[in-house]
Amino acid sequence: MDKELDYIRSKKAFISDMDGVIYHGNLLLPGVLEFVNWLQENNKEFLFLTNSSERSPRELALKLQRLGLDIDPSHFYTSALATATFLKQQCPGGSAYVIGEPGLVNALYEAGFSMNDYNPDYVVFGETHSLNFEKIQLAVKLVLKGAKLIGTNSDITGPIEGGIAPACRALISPIEMATGKNAYFVGKPNPLIMRHALKTIGCDLDDAIIIGDRMDTDIVAGIESEMDTVLVLSGVTSREGVEKYPYRPKFILNGVGDIVT
Repeated sequence: MDKELDYIRSKKAFISDMDGVIYHGNLLLPGVLEFVNWLQENNKEFLFLTNSSERSPRELALKLQRLGLDIDPSHFYTSALATATFLKQQCPGGSAYVIGEPGLVNALYEAGFSMNDYNPDYVVFGETHSLNFEKIQLAVKLVLKGAKLIGTNSDITGPIEGGIAPACRALISPIEMATGKNAYFVGKPNPLIMRHALKTIGCDLDDAIIIGDRMDTDIVAGIESEMDTVLVLSGVTSREGVEKYPYRPKFILNGVGDIVT
């Protein structure tokens, strides 16, 4: 185990999921403060990578500040930012009809996109608390007219206090079913978001490691990107749960605190 930990510590860059790795809801997980202090004291490159598209990096930084961690917004990367970067490369100066929260809308604005509910290039769908039939109906109409359907991430559910809630993949499905068009999802496990993350921190693949609590997003994203992977058992996956999947993480730890203890 000591050799494994030494190998993990030798990495120059750490890409970490947030919910289930850094916090649960509004509770910081054990060992996280020590882990973040270790990253900063050892001048490691690090990025907190989340499939959530609701909040901006600044909002995420403020949340962690309330939990006792002082981290600059530049250390956060979201599926909204990855989606905006992807669409900017695909269709510079394009337009979109967006179903989502301010984190997604602002990312698209900053990427040079305009909002358009008549003849957009894309219908872009992210997590939202204000979905209604009228928005779904308009999205269906626009996709049938030729707009391309984009989802920020393919999570079917997400954790909430007291259980789970439907996430992007579940909420976008009525549009897919009504139009017969499959959405393209940018977030984990798409390796695209991993490449964007590595570019953001200016790090080579071999020098980085990804830490996550979900086999079906974090770990498979790392594997498909050919990056070393650490599964932590502080989130949704148990040690027994790993056996359900046809792939394995390179390392399994109880939590990120194990890296620095």
